[in-house]
Amino acid sequence: MAVLPARVLFGAAYYHEYQPYERLKTDLDLMTEARFTVIRVGESVWSTWEPENGRFDLDWLQPVLDGAHERGISVVLGTPTYAVPPWLARQYPEITGERATGQRIGWGARQEVDFTHPAFRFHAERVIHKILARYAEHPAVIGFQVDNEPGLELFHNHGVFQRFVDHLRAKYGDVETLNREWGLVYWSHRLSTWADLWTPDGNAQPQYDVAWREFQARQTTEFIAWQADIVRQYSRPEQFVTTCISYTRPAVEDDELTDSLDIASGNPYYAMQEGLQLPDPTPVGHEQKWKTTGVWSLYQTADWMFSSRQAPFLVTETNAMHIGQTWDNRPAFDGQWRQAAWALVARGARMIEYWHWHTLHFGAETYWGGILPHSGRPGRTYAELARLGEEFELAGAAVAGLEPDADLTMVYSTPSKWLMQKYPALSTPDGEPDAASYHRFFDPFYRGAFDAGRQVRIVHIRQLHDPRGEREGVAPEEAARRHPVLVVPALYLAADSTLDWLAAYARAGGHLVLGPRTGYADHEGRARHESAPGRLVDAAGVRYDEFSNLGADVPLKPVPGSPLELPPGAAATRWVDGLTVLDAQVLAEYDHPHFGRWPAITSRPEGDGRVTYVGTVPDAASGRALAEWLVPLPSHAWPNLPEPVTATTGTAPGGRRVHIVHNWSWNPTTVTAPAPLSDLLDGTNVPTGMALSLGPWDVRVFVERTPTRK
Repeated sequence: MAVLPARVLFGAAYYHEYQPYERLKTDLDLMTEARFTVIRVGESVWSTWEPENGRFDLDWLQPVLDGAHERGISVVLGTPTYAVPPWLARQYPEITGERATGQRIGWGARQEVDFTHPAFRFHAERVIHKILARYAEHPAVIGFQVDNEPGLELFHNHGVFQRFVDHLRAKYGDVETLNREWGLVYWSHRLSTWADLWTPDGNAQPQYDVAWREFQARQTTEFIAWQADIVRQYSRPEQFVTTCISYTRPAVEDDELTDSLDIASGNPYYAMQEGLQLPDPTPVGHEQKWKTTGVWSLYQTADWMFSSRQAPFLVTETNAMHIGQTWDNRPAFDGQWRQAAWALVARGARMIEYWHWHTLHFGAETYWGGILPHSGRPGRTYAELARLGEEFELAGAAVAGLEPDADLTMVYSTPSKWLMQKYPALSTPDGEPDAASYHRFFDPFYRGAFDAGRQVRIVHIRQLHDPRGEREGVAPEEAARRHPVLVVPALYLAADSTLDWLAAYARAGGHLVLGPRTGYADHEGRARHESAPGRLVDAAGVRYDEFSNLGADVPLKPVPGSPLELPPGAAATRWVDGLTVLDAQVLAEYDHPHFGRWPAITSRPEGDGRVTYVGTVPDAASGRALAEWLVPLPSHAWPNLPEPVTATTGTAPGGRRVHIVHNWSWNPTTVTAPAPLSDLLDGTNVPTGMALSLGPWDVRVFVERTPTRK
């Protein structure tokens, strides 16, 4: 069983082979002074490991591992399969990936290869065996990263497509079944034989797209599992196997991808400077890509990483100096690196590893800043992170592997996101289809909870209920106990059994919160025959057949006697479901001459629980009010927090309660201790009710003191 040290690992990706001059000892000594405990090596340089076909150079890494081990620095060793050497591309051009049928990806970047091709697999397996046979037993190596940020491409290669056809044949049995399940009578798409199936390039059939995207993600999952199996031929039981996930990659389904791994790992990149200030100036629904903007989105990314395995995770890459390309150089304000790192730890990170140690002097990422600048001299970034390394050393085991608190749980659906990328429910301001539609529905509910000071757990729908029976789900009664409030926006693709499970969850005592598009289509993406939300109509006490996009926000108004208190200015955004009340209390209405005929938010008791239906996308004010009504008292218990201050809480493996408090602004402030605490960074004891100071962009870390027995 893989074992991680009893402290938060802290370090960076280190590429000694990229340095234009010898400085290994200098680098490792600087890392030691900064309290580094881990580096990641080797994953980007297949052409260095194997300069020519069958000729291997394995010796170059030995001094790096030896030097790290001498200084007590652990190593994560990567397999180099995401960056293919030119000789392999030249000798086997057929392995080139295709973004469209017959349209090969040009060489010169990375991940240009169809990783399912047998020629690629042969050479990839060979180099992995060579590296692992040489270095897996090195005492510095504590774990392995297979590949790097997989799932960048949706491959249209001939072999991939033919396996897709074989997959459909195995799943559906015959073409008549496929014709019926996909509705291929439409536009004369009925198949007479499997050979009739068209390639995905011009596809306009949603059911096809659902199957194609799922198949592509499973190719990525299989590829990572294949590598993990090779690594485990060499790894010791205590060494872990992982891969670093970029969570917005198109061919990644993270909850399945991580099934074959020992721990989930991710690469959260975030906008610094004003991108981390509170109150948050970014509009609700702002699209989050590989780099997020806003404190709430940093927390959401961490909760997403935790959700992959519902367990603590590793941060394999995150912001060092500045990130991005030559036109976007925005290094953090003083204190912001500490803030972001502690925020990630508060939500379950067991490692904070920066990309990367030394800013590169060449290549596509010349201006993606490392901990050291181009000069190699330690500067402000190094000094800030060295302080953080000292803090992790002081905090020790008290913060490693925190189980973060959750006031409410949000259900995530990757298949629904995929389908909305090609067939969006929403439009951009200029009227074009909005490929970010899924997150435009999902994110405002998360941000509303964050703004209300409520902590969120993200759970993939298949972790609760998998209609395919491929993984063990959770009984509705157990889910109601673990997740008293379950928020389900935009679960567009949902099997009948999944909707039945959600209704059973409410009857068992949970508070089920349904959002727009949930339950509208079945598992194949077919619109349901009955009124929406389908099999949840009776439980919700509402139904609808009409819905509308919104060109402008619509004011919301409270209903007399409603327990939901809406502040002035609260509004509906983007979408309206035309709800008809069957048996539910109306909590809020639209203040509009047309949309006012329908309720905006309703609620109804169901069994021992409750079902609330939110028929629109809440703005910041209404999203916060909704979260405060769903969870009247937050779990963090810090009283009267100023607006720029957040408090995040969790439980350490030993059972002690940890509190991490941030001031996301330039203005110093004070907060009041809610319990007897000990400051993990300066060792002082804090009594209940004591005023605690927070400087600009500051963070403080506390553990609850066990009451003294008399």
